[in-house]
Amino acid sequence: MELGSIFLILAVFIIVGMYLYLPFTVRARRISNVDMHEISALKAGRDRVINSLQELDFDFKLGKVPAEDYPEQRAELLKKGAEILRKLDELEPRVSSARNAESRIETAAAAKRADASSSAAEISDDDLEAMIAARRKQHKSKPAGFCPSCGKPVLAADQFCPSCGKSLK
Repeated sequence: MELGSIFLILAVFIIVGMYLYLPFTVRARRISNVDMHEISALKAGRDRVINSLQELDFDFKLGKVPAEDYPEQRAELLKKGAEILRKLDELEPRVSSARNAESRIETAAAAKRADASSSAAEISDDDLEAMIAARRKQHKSKPAGFCPSCGKPVLAADQFCPSCGKSLK
């Protein structure tokens, strides 16, 4: 047997082996997809708990929640959030997390509360009115005709055709 035929037979065996091993790698990926769906569901649950904590704090400040019920409801939500974070940590291990789960939920709720208050305070009424006027002006743009290249409708403000990209100027 020649050396070339030996390499050819070896290559065929390697390709056949890889083909036979492929289903095992697909199954491993499928299992990781299941884990990813579970992680996604847990993160959605975490976000729901954070939103519930925010709403509970807001309702307490408005006086809608009695003072005797507030600590109990808050502790229950923190416990639920801590359990979700523990499950997340089991599926998605972190390098070093010195803080406990309840303080992480508390920090996330405070950060979200700060984001909501800062974004609302930054935009003044005049800025908002200017943004609305600009948006209305943009939507009132009338068609200027059709693209000479592809025949699709174009607006007067367009410099290029949105369909084919041909210059309109």
